[in-house]
Amino acid sequence: MICDCCGCLTKRRRVRKHHWYKGRLYVIENVLAELCQECGERYFLATTLDAIDQLLAGNHPVKETLLIEVVPM
Repeated sequence: MICDCCGCLTKRRRVRKHHWYKGRLYVIENVLAELCQECGERYFLATTLDAIDQLLAGNHPVKETLLIEVVPM
């Protein structure tokens, strides 16, 4: 695949994705994505994003709970 941002090639990799679902922020590990080798832009298939939503909609395992800060600029 060619990156829309810089025109370089992407490579399929497993990444960590920040994902909002029903007003809550989740960190999903081991998500398949196309990752640009030059600029780092990530591309996810719609089926992958749907699968994440389905996972979060059900009873899912929680590896860790994090406390994050939201800071205005």
